[in-house]
Amino acid sequence: MALLDTLDLPGLKRSELSDETFNALRTLIYNEAGIHFPDNKRYLLESRVGRRLSALSLATFEDYHRLLLNGGRRTELPLFINSVTINETYFFRQPEQIDLLKNDLIPGLIAAKGPGPQRIRIWSAASSTGDEAYTVGIMIREQLQPKHPSVQFEIVGTDINSEVVRTAQAGIYSQYAVRNIPPAYMQKYFRREGNQYHLSPDIKQMATFRQMNLMDRSALSLLQPFDIILCANVLIYFDAPAKQRVVHALYNSLRPGGYLLISFSETLYGVSQSFNLVRFGKNVAYQR
Repeated sequence: MALLDTLDLPGLKRSELSDETFNALRTLIYNEAGIHFPDNKRYLLESRVGRRLSALSLATFEDYHRLLLNGGRRTELPLFINSVTINETYFFRQPEQIDLLKNDLIPGLIAAKGPGPQRIRIWSAASSTGDEAYTVGIMIREQLQPKHPSVQFEIVGTDINSEVVRTAQAGIYSQYAVRNIPPAYMQKYFRREGNQYHLSPDIKQMATFRQMNLMDRSALSLLQPFDIILCANVLIYFDAPAKQRVVHALYNSLRPGGYLLISFSETLYGVSQSFNLVRFGKNVAYQR
């Protein structure tokens, strides 16, 4: 990503992000979202905040910081957080975890609950544009519902970024997002219009989405309890204290016996000792 150090607006001078303002902005991000911007990501913050300067016709990063502190907290702060959150995702991004859900975790939870009507609740805890949640929905519709017709599946997606939540609710995706979807599923569950792919209502109705900050304990308490929480590629953006706080909240949001899944490149070592690490072949899950 190119460093945005000019604003390309008539009459505006070149703006540079000073050390003081960089520290002030990243402190604000940390306090609001728990996301830590290290020194080596300064260019990313400058680039993304620079776009907000351009949109607001502001000349300096100091002007923007003052706006956030004086009168812009309600309207601009959400846009500021949106601009600095990263939302790299696509359908079937982690097929190994989908197989783990399909073959081991969900069938095991169903068996443990016993016969009769049941409900399995799944939370995509940083759902971005909904690709992960809807991938789970497709898998459930294709593989699990036929075997367990009496089980009700509920999928909830949350993200701090209001823009991606709206995209998830709309269910309209680019070629990049759907490139890994098996052709049979593409034909069955997507309708192409130009360069956009519209998800079918049958899958859309399986998931609900809302804006939520993982650092907001009161908001998290209203969602629990869940049988499975998906929180992949999220903890890497938090420092140690924030990781511990988020993981503690995720633990409390699980039912006893429920599972937390993070990405294979992440670990809870040194973060939490509350979970039991359970191995399923080459895959692992953290169980409450």
